[in-house]
Amino acid sequence: MSRMSSAEEGVNSEVLRVEELAKEFRLRKSALRTKGAVIRAVDGVDLTIMRGQTLGLVGESGCGKSTTGRLIARLLEPTAGRIVLQGIDVTQLSAREFRFLRARIQIMFQDPYSALSPRMTVHDIVAEPLRIQKRYRQGGRERVGELLEMVGLTRDSLNRYAQEFSGGQRQRIAMARALALGPELLILDEPTSALDMSVQAQIVGELLRLQRELALSYLFISHNLGVVRHIADRVAVMYLGKIVEIGTRDEIFEQARHPYTQALLAAVPKPDPGRRDQRQRVVLRGDVPTSVSEGIGCRFRSRCWRAEALCHEVEPTLMDGASGGHVAACHFPLAVSKEDDDAIKARPPQRPNS
Repeated sequence: MSRMSSAEEGVNSEVLRVEELAKEFRLRKSALRTKGAVIRAVDGVDLTIMRGQTLGLVGESGCGKSTTGRLIARLLEPTAGRIVLQGIDVTQLSAREFRFLRARIQIMFQDPYSALSPRMTVHDIVAEPLRIQKRYRQGGRERVGELLEMVGLTRDSLNRYAQEFSGGQRQRIAMARALALGPELLILDEPTSALDMSVQAQIVGELLRLQRELALSYLFISHNLGVVRHIADRVAVMYLGKIVEIGTRDEIFEQARHPYTQALLAAVPKPDPGRRDQRQRVVLRGDVPTSVSEGIGCRFRSRCWRAEALCHEVEPTLMDGASGGHVAACHFPLAVSKEDDDAIKARPPQRPNS
């Protein structure tokens, strides 16, 4: 259930749809490589984000989460696929044409220390998007003050520099900057990972409050499943450039279907000492493959304890999970009950028609 009020106008409208998004990076030739290898950082990603909702994008470091966020924000150009923002395919727009749509989609970065210029005052940092979009002359300084108060800072901060603030305060400044143009969608790229636990909770609380008040939509990129569980409405699990499972927050955390998702959840620390020994332990085998690796079949097969011959021969598909429903790209998905799981393991392998 969305955290937005059901009376909020437009709550069910689609803000973003990503279809078959892909990004390849070609490595240079070297003494060890006679041919330039291709890294498939993002490989056929489908996602949908509705107004006022948060989609959590989770996975291990290097799985393509941040690259996906940068592609959606057009900080990187996709190799293939479509990015539809409020009905407009932005992949068909030139950089100049997209400039006028950039106000609708903004991004917050992971490191609050390197994301803000040490040579600019807080006023200039927050005002920069207004100046670029030629909106500053119409009450720009007053707007900057309002934005700072909106994120929990005072107007006394206007003439100070970013290095005078703590990490949490810097992230609030970055938040004010991201909100300056009144965006519809915020891409939050690990916005709490560099902060202390108590500050993380404050920032997440601010994000939830702003979402309710401004009807914002979030793409929340993180490897911290505890934070994702608190803020997300839907969760997409990413592995080596692919979405391997997607569903509502409760479906993912309570009824994980993909073995990789279960492995991620098993690694989440339990605050209750009495329950630590009750959780299911999952130890991934094998080495982590790379996006350069060639081959067919499931990308998770070398580390999966459920892998069988079919997993080495045919790549599983996610079906239509981007638009709704709980689906996993797995030939032998985990089941809710032991009886269902035994039935899945006992069934004859089914190969896709294509």
